[in-house]
Amino acid sequence: MRDLSVDHLLGIKQITAADIQLIFETADSFKQVINRPIKKVPTLRDITIANMFFENSTRTRLSFELAEKRLSADVVNFSAASSSVKKGETLVDTVNNILAMKVDMVVMRHPNPGAHVFLAKHIDAKIVNAGDGTHEHPTQALLDSFSIRERLGGLEGKKVVIVGDIKHSRVALSNIYALKKQGAEVMVCGPTTLIPKYIAELGVKVEHNLKKALQWCDVANMLRIQLERQEIKYFPSIREYTMQYGLTKPMLDNLDKEIVVMHPGPINRGVEITSEVADSGHSIILDQVENGVAVRMAVIYLLAGKINRG
Repeated sequence: MRDLSVDHLLGIKQITAADIQLIFETADSFKQVINRPIKKVPTLRDITIANMFFENSTRTRLSFELAEKRLSADVVNFSAASSSVKKGETLVDTVNNILAMKVDMVVMRHPNPGAHVFLAKHIDAKIVNAGDGTHEHPTQALLDSFSIRERLGGLEGKKVVIVGDIKHSRVALSNIYALKKQGAEVMVCGPTTLIPKYIAELGVKVEHNLKKALQWCDVANMLRIQLERQEIKYFPSIREYTMQYGLTKPMLDNLDKEIVVMHPGPINRGVEITSEVADSGHSIILDQVENGVAVRMAVIYLLAGKINRG
């Protein structure tokens, strides 16, 4: 059996194009499983996985939990809001207490960038990054690429624009790394205030005009405005943002080609994307949700294969 080149999924930056290909081929098999009448396989019956979410999450946490249960793993859910973290317990102490319960893998979302790298050095369990601050969200980028591959047949040479709040988006950074590793061309589009200064160093194009970006691309990945991460105002008003960067059906109809529309969720309907677009034939948003379970099953399965081998 082919193996991942890494022992943990800490970020897309650390994995290779061959790793991505292996995850996708494994996810293809699992997608067949989750579309059968009996959606479970007994593959990870002896594995215990702790889901540790130090930030609120509904979709990602449920997707991971479903993936783990489809693989027949034992699942422990940990919420920081109701834990001893509130009493001052350190991250390592929290995790070591959970590991004392003989947990093999930790799926963690944490507000601090690099928390997963720190943890991987201190504890003896496989770590999956379910989002660290504004840094990375590797499984979201993998399921996004997997969904594009499914719709367009591959990523090589495809043009993907990521639109919106690039500055605060871990989804954007992970997607840029993943798309570039698979030979796609990447553009970011949004207000100047929401495009980080370092972005051109990643080898991506920058465009501030949404209509021009749509003319260029094969795929538009629409991000929500992350107001919860913004300490200051980056644009005058939501209404003004929507007028400049909101994707509407007439915009798509005016293009001389078909493009694919994506969104990592949760969608702010009527802000970055209208309901008409989100529910249209252009959209693969629900495919992304389904593919998220298959891709996360693949990641967990491949990392679990390394547990008894160190």
